[in-house]
Amino acid sequence: MTAGARARRPVATALLAALALLPVSCSRDDGGDAQVTARGRFEVAARLLEVPDKFPATPLYHYAYVLKYEVLKVFRGQIGGKVIYVAHYDPCRPRSGAADSFVRDVGGRLGAFRAGDVHRMALEAPVDEHYMGGIINPYFAERPSPIYWAVWTNPADM
Repeated sequence: MTAGARARRPVATALLAALALLPVSCSRDDGGDAQVTARGRFEVAARLLEVPDKFPATPLYHYAYVLKYEVLKVFRGQIGGKVIYVAHYDPCRPRSGAADSFVRDVGGRLGAFRAGDVHRMALEAPVDEHYMGGIINPYFAERPSPIYWAVWTNPADM
């Protein structure tokens, strides 16, 4: 083997390794799983439009916080409009740890709420038929109706 061929060999190996990883790195997670596709009467993919600087962190007080979303895709149910309002239980916690002795039927793979992220959610509506605790609604003046109840929330690449 010539010196030039030996010099090109590491480059070719690195290129082949990068190409082998390409399908993995380009694969998209639409947020679907057995939970989000089966729970709730509604299922959507929606972009979170805004998040407060900080959710109230009160370990002795459990609450749901209403967030505003732009609907990108409806998988199940009929959603009226491109903007929806969704109440999430104890939003300070990752969805996998949101359920507790007060609210058992919530969860998901979402770790944290960040404006601009897309979430695939299983929803119920209206919220007051599914949750009877404190609700913080910064959109009260906009009179959102209905306010959906997030049963399952996953991150999604859409």
